[in-house]
Amino acid sequence: MILRHLIVSGCFGALLACDQPRDDAAASPPVSSRLSAAPTILFLGTSLTAGYGIDPEQAYPAVIQQKIDAAGLNFRVINAGVSGETSAGARRRVEWLLQQPVSMLVLETGANDGLRGLPPDSLRANIQAIFDQARRLQPSVRLVLLGMRIPPNYGRAYTQRFEAVYPEVARANNATLVPFLLQGVGGVSSLNQADGIHPTAEGQRQMAETVWRVLEPVLGRMEKSERKSS
Repeated sequence: MILRHLIVSGCFGALLACDQPRDDAAASPPVSSRLSAAPTILFLGTSLTAGYGIDPEQAYPAVIQQKIDAAGLNFRVINAGVSGETSAGARRRVEWLLQQPVSMLVLETGANDGLRGLPPDSLRANIQAIFDQARRLQPSVRLVLLGMRIPPNYGRAYTQRFEAVYPEVARANNATLVPFLLQGVGGVSSLNQADGIHPTAEGQRQMAETVWRVLEPVLGRMEKSERKSS
């Protein structure tokens, strides 16, 4: 299994209450010098992607790599998750991360925006800017957006505006949408750690299943297209 990790540890608290914003965490550790000709899938995300509280090899991007290998597909995964990061932080990091060739960008962002009550319009603008930057740096990159939902703490109007950002931005950018990353995991105590926010290893496996159902056919088409062009 070929797996690259670009994981910057956030503060060791819960996603909302105990995390401090890590928008200044722009510098990730360098990628391993071990090279691969396989096309790269970059997972850009928060502690949900980084695998907070568990072994990074149990985080859903690593499980996706296992599924890629088992399916006989030729892709390598980079995990660029940072705990506590908002969409603004992801926007600041994306240019640095995309200095290397990337065939697919999987974007998981917004959980910390929503839990902090940040404006949905800012979330929308940041996701759009990330996609714009990705296409500027990697014109043929395939975009995947992982949808997020939040508890109704800030009222129904805010929650609806927040959740609507994901399908709207996905449609506007012809991006593949996973409607809700935490489907079947969010709010299920047995699949979350003691903080009630961060998934356990089993919760991460469930997240990987949710993402893989959408990703597998896309990767199959990408590999088929690559073979025809080569």
